[in-house]
Amino acid sequence: MGMISTVMGFLGFGVGTVFGLVIGYFLFIYLQPTDVKDPDIRPLTEQDSDILQKLLPEIPLWIKNPDYDRIDWLNKFVELMWPYLNKAICKTVKQIAEPIIAEQIPKYKIDSVEFEVLTLGSLPPTFQGIKVYSTEEKELIMELALKWASNPNILVAAKAFGLQATVQVLDLQVFASPRITLKPLVPSFPCFANIFVSLMEKPHVDFGLKLLNADVMSIPGLYRFVQQLIKDQVANMYLWPKRLEIQIMDSAKAMKKPVGILNVKVVRAMKLKKKDLLGASDPYVKLKLSEEKLPSKKTTVKHKNLNPEWNEEFNFVVKDPEAQVLQFSVYDWEQVGSHDKMGLNIVPLKDLTPEEPKVLTLQLLKNPNSGDAQNDKSRGQLVLEVEYKPFDDNEAPNDNEDSNNMQKAPEGTPDGGGLLVVIVHEGQDLEGKHHTNPSVRLLFRGEEKRTKPVKKSRDPRWEEEFQFTLEEPPTNNRIHVEVVSTSSRMGLRHPKETLGYVDIYLSDVVTNKRINERYNLIDSKNGRIQIEMQWRTA
Repeated sequence: MGMISTVMGFLGFGVGTVFGLVIGYFLFIYLQPTDVKDPDIRPLTEQDSDILQKLLPEIPLWIKNPDYDRIDWLNKFVELMWPYLNKAICKTVKQIAEPIIAEQIPKYKIDSVEFEVLTLGSLPPTFQGIKVYSTEEKELIMELALKWASNPNILVAAKAFGLQATVQVLDLQVFASPRITLKPLVPSFPCFANIFVSLMEKPHVDFGLKLLNADVMSIPGLYRFVQQLIKDQVANMYLWPKRLEIQIMDSAKAMKKPVGILNVKVVRAMKLKKKDLLGASDPYVKLKLSEEKLPSKKTTVKHKNLNPEWNEEFNFVVKDPEAQVLQFSVYDWEQVGSHDKMGLNIVPLKDLTPEEPKVLTLQLLKNPNSGDAQNDKSRGQLVLEVEYKPFDDNEAPNDNEDSNNMQKAPEGTPDGGGLLVVIVHEGQDLEGKHHTNPSVRLLFRGEEKRTKPVKKSRDPRWEEEFQFTLEEPPTNNRIHVEVVSTSSRMGLRHPKETLGYVDIYLSDVVTNKRINERYNLIDSKNGRIQIEMQWRTA
């Protein structure tokens, strides 16, 4: 009797449970309220404060925050491209996930894990607004407001011990505020080397989950637990200042960082042509590496000499030995007027054997075009000693374009002193009364340096670097920066005029090692100039 009563008790419990669930389902369906009113639709201006507070999360961010811009064009673009983006993203996810899964499943004695269905659904994500930060560094920072309510179908099947279990993800909702930083900006396509992604607040993630076709998220308490767990885990990994780094290209190669030093010794010139009326010349040599923005280096002038000897040495920083060439030109110095070019030639760095000194005797040419008949005429010769010294791995500058990484001053810098580097980046809203061909004049301790002029531009970009070797830190000094405009038009009453100036005190440069600021120009209506300065010590 005991056994029979036990069996009957279990049967009664099972039947009662099923009967109770059926009755509860029909009561839930058929006892819904029937007096449902139509929603009250009114303009936002007529709503009271309580209603507006409830609606606030649904209002696009570009309405609530004036710092965010509306980007309907991007949403339209994503909407049209979504059928193709969906397939491309799913294909990429499979390619990334399948090798990782294949490597991990043997540890758990699982036979296989496969994506039976993988689609992100027909509804694309939407961007409620975008905010772009303006900085003085080589970077682009964007903050997006992302909302995605999608209908994906992700079905994963796992097989183990002859059994198969399926997990299905449905009805996904993601609300997030990612910050995307493209850094550093480089002159090679796609024009940035890395993508950094951070979350500015904890994301909202909601989804349906079925295990063996049963709705797991309907289990009491599990839904909130899973949702909070996902928020915390994602926040621990990517909540700002933590970030996800995606490398697009090698920033060192894209920025063409230094890879070696080229030593050049200008020995002598021979059989130069006469340029002066009195039957002689006053030659000097200008040297420059291609793809460099630094000014050319010059030898001294040898007066009235057609076979001068200099024996002067110069060092150049090499960034791309396969593409760069050493360019040199011989000029005849003139006290008045422009200097006459006596000839030129080039030395491709790829023709030099590293760590092997080489003596070159080069013919002076009219122009670098080897097929030009004018180059057959003799203009003299120039003797150079050159040696390319590539950096060792431990000597190469380890600079990934981080603004806080500073180079050291070169060898030969005075003890206790250093190298003051001034980089003139760009100007804005420069305007002259008669012409606007701006160039920058730097005056420091009686030494003057100038950038090249940019013709007819109110927003010029120079990107030129200048160096001052100092025996002591310029703590109590200042540098005078003046923007001038010059015109070569004949008969102009005002061939030169000042567009503005600023005096920059250098104590902050010595203390912080580097500053990069925009300065408002004095005696200019709206003009500004961006100057970067570095103090490098040995």
